[in-house]
Amino acid sequence: MSDENVERPVTIYEVAAAAKVSPSTVSRTFSRPGRVSVRTADHVRAIATKMGYREESIFRPVLATRHRTIGLAVSDVTNPFYFGILRGAESQATKADYTMVLMDAQESVTHERDNLDRMLPLVDGLIVASSRMSDTVLRSVAKSHPVVVLNRYVGGLPSVIPDTAHGMKQAIAHLLQLGHSSVHYLAGPDASWISGMRWLSAREAAASMGFSIHRLGPVLPTVEGGASAVEQVIARKATAVICYNDLTAMGLIRQLSRRGRSVPETVSIIGCDNIFSSDLITPSLTTIAAPMGVLGDTAVKNIVAMLGGARPLATGPITIPVKLMVRRSTGACPIPRD
Repeated sequence: MSDENVERPVTIYEVAAAAKVSPSTVSRTFSRPGRVSVRTADHVRAIATKMGYREESIFRPVLATRHRTIGLAVSDVTNPFYFGILRGAESQATKADYTMVLMDAQESVTHERDNLDRMLPLVDGLIVASSRMSDTVLRSVAKSHPVVVLNRYVGGLPSVIPDTAHGMKQAIAHLLQLGHSSVHYLAGPDASWISGMRWLSAREAAASMGFSIHRLGPVLPTVEGGASAVEQVIARKATAVICYNDLTAMGLIRQLSRRGRSVPETVSIIGCDNIFSSDLITPSLTTIAAPMGVLGDTAVKNIVAMLGGARPLATGPITIPVKLMVRRSTGACPIPRD
């Protein structure tokens, strides 16, 4: 048989030339991915796949060197939503003799990826909460480090999410009991997976109960973001609004009050997450409560198990129960004025 008919394997040097990087960078991409930036690793892997490059040790999931450190990446550390997650994760990490390292993305995908490049060489595993990065990037990180995703489902990765569908059913049923016949959903950032799921779940719950439902926004996941939606709420003559999170709900309540529209006499408001201050505002906020500490605790337990050699159950997300906390921001549907 002629050697010309035998397919010659692609070499590391050919991949390096095509990717315009050094051969050592290609080598690290496959043998020690944590030493290469996420952007570079994605680029090299794409070129290698296109060229048919093969490497038996590719994407080894467990790092050779252990730091006994777990990274926790959040989209905005000033958001009280993360306080419970941080406490639950830190408590469980301490029990397992690990140290937590916090990374704040400041609601920026670019900042999140840059921080991730710096953090990966220093941690054994990574918890990513409400990430704005793509599924592809998160899966790429998981090829070098154990990764658990919070408040979002990424196929193929261990994910922990609140039971959004059940929470929205409770909220819609509550508004129906109060005499409302329609509801508006104030959406968070377009890149937020959980905002999309809350909208989808609200639509399904409304349809099953004979409600009409409308979408407002998107807005930033902040008090200011909620306040910015006041003109939309007034223009739509909304009598009930379910907000992306408690912060947007608080901002909307405050701005409605400034415009002379009291809550819940003119508009009923429901938030999501039950952050620590949700029952301290006036009126106290009705909200879909999720046990944030359980999310953080569960994520760390899964990371530690994977570092010990366990295979993650990634066939579907781990779902955490939620509960509607009824307070004073929801009330009877106002009678239309002539």
